[in-house]
Amino acid sequence: MVYGKDVPLILNFNVTVMNLIVLAFLNLGGYEIVLIFFVILLLFGGKKIPELARGLGKGIKEFNSARASIESEIKDGMKEADRKRIDETKEVEETK
Repeated sequence: MVYGKDVPLILNFNVTVMNLIVLAFLNLGGYEIVLIFFVILLLFGGKKIPELARGLGKGIKEFNSARASIESEIKDGMKEADRKRIDETKEVEETK
């Protein structure tokens, strides 16, 4: 990943959060992960887990879709502001 002026702050933040989540899971040992899955199995049962996973997947998909649309709106707004600025400078130069 490239960090700096060319990468929007939103993307830098998302990468940082994802890195923290991955590190949190990497810090768990095998016994802890098995224990967590066993507790989930006890709480929800074998038939509910696929439904929960499906719902979680849909939620993540909707979140990513909303994030992408917001990012595209921000980029479009920035491009429009740049176009207006360029047009204004051209008008000023033409009047001189």
